[in-house]
Amino acid sequence: MVAIEDYVARIEETCGKEKDFIVIFKYDKKEQTIAKIMKKAKIEKSISAIIFELTFKDVSFRLYGTGKAIFRNLKDKSELQNVLAGLLS
Repeated sequence: MVAIEDYVARIEETCGKEKDFIVIFKYDKKEQTIAKIMKKAKIEKSISAIIFELTFKDVSFRLYGTGKAIFRNLKDKSELQNVLAGLLS
C-alpha cells in the first residue's frame, strides 16, 4: 500500500456544503506523481498539456503541471484520501 504522505506536501480545504480540496504534491516527486495519476484517471479535457480535467471513480478533478490538483465535490477528507490512495497506488 502506498503512503499518501510520500507524494503529498499539503492539503487545503475550501468552505461550503460540498467541499473542494486543493492538493499540493511534493516538488521532488511531482513528475512521478503526475505520471501515476495520468495512467489511472480518464482525461476529459486537456489545455496545452498543462491543465487536465480528469475523472477517477466518479470524482472529477483538475490536475496542473505545476504539481497541484483540485478535487471537487467531496464529502470529507477521508473520501479524498481514498481517491488519492487509488490514484497513487
